[in-house]
This record gives sequence, structure tokens and C-alpha cells, in this order.
Amino acid sequence: MELIGHLTSLGTSPVLHLDGEIDLSTIPQLHDHLARAMSLHAGHTLFVDLDGVAALDDTGLGVLLGAAGRCREQHGELVLVCTAERLVARFKLTGLDRAIQVVARVGSPVLTD
Repeated sequence: MELIGHLTSLGTSPVLHLDGEIDLSTIPQLHDHLARAMSLHAGHTLFVDLDGVAALDDTGLGVLLGAAGRCREQHGELVLVCTAERLVARFKLTGLDRAIQVVARVGSPVLTD
């Protein structure tokens, strides 16, 4: 399986769009996409758009949590963009939504329900 990532921007906000599955086999790709985006935009809020992600396992959740911590160390923030109900429910179940802000769209100040 492959995880495709492309970095764009919406206004001044960097957005990393991810498409595919995030599981043990694609963790190296996820790590590379996040590291590249964070190095290019250190100190900024990085939006990670997960709406193209078909599956996200516990290892992927851990990588996202670690990336959020690294962003904070660089005086930035990592925000997840997600409207997929199954993923939003998973974030609530695991408590990830208490550690990383989850929004419905880039720039949205409101958490997804």
C-alpha cells in the first residue's frame, strides 16, 4: 500500500494532504511527509488533511501525536483536518482529539463534533 502526500498552502497556512492508508507498511512514508512539511514550515501551524485517508491504525495515531509534539518544540502547531466520521470517532475514543486539535476545514476554529 502507498501513502501519497502533497504539500500545498491555503493563504499562509501550509496544508499536508494525505491519501491512502496509514498502517505499519506506510509509517515510513507518513514520517517522511510530516518531517518534510515540518522542516519547511517550522514555527507555523501545519494542517494535516486526513480526508483522503482510508484507514488509520494505532501506529499512525502515534506518529501523528509525535509529530504534534515536534511541532510544538519548534513553536508551531499541528492541526488535523478531518470530516470522516469514522476517524473523528476514533480520535475521540482514543483521546487523540484532546492532544491534537481536530477541525473540519483549514482555518476553522471549531473542533469537529
